[in-house]
Amino acid sequence: MTIQRCGWCSSDPLYITYHDKEWGKPEHNEAQLFEMLCLEGQQAGLSWITVLKKRENYRTHFFQYPITQIATLSDEQLENKLSDAGLIRHLGKLKAIRDNAIAWLKLKDEVDDVSSWLWSFVDHQTPNNVVLNYRDAPAQTAISQKLSKTLKKRGFKFVGPTTCYAFMQAVGMVNDHENHCEFK
Repeated sequence: MTIQRCGWCSSDPLYITYHDKEWGKPEHNEAQLFEMLCLEGQQAGLSWITVLKKRENYRTHFFQYPITQIATLSDEQLENKLSDAGLIRHLGKLKAIRDNAIAWLKLKDEVDDVSSWLWSFVDHQTPNNVVLNYRDAPAQTAISQKLSKTLKKRGFKFVGPTTCYAFMQAVGMVNDHENHCEFK
């Protein structure tokens, strides 16, 4: 018997594992939320599978470290990372990870619990959307627009409304699994 998954999930084992075990599952761990927000920003202009295949390299370079350490990376250190083909070699995107770490820490000083702050945008609930076909799911919503605008005001980079909506889908702040998907 075939498992019913969302139509965007290809037969790539990496994609299947991501879909089945991560995508759309409510995440509250701050380090995981930070990683996903940054990775969604790395995706800008690319396919998610490209980022997913490079995720372990991003973890080696960035996300195995505390956010406080990521915030201290120098421009020179970031420029040196451009030589690794295991990363998306776009200096602006790599600098965004450091800049987002700085912004995250400032936000944490103000709100203490960034996870709770992020989840407040959806009233700490996961809306369970009706999605007959993933192509019909929105690319952004009023909530992702508000989140984007708020994050940008706070110094975050590569957090447009579409990126924010993809982040919300990934971390379970919205459930956009297709109705027929066994993981809904």
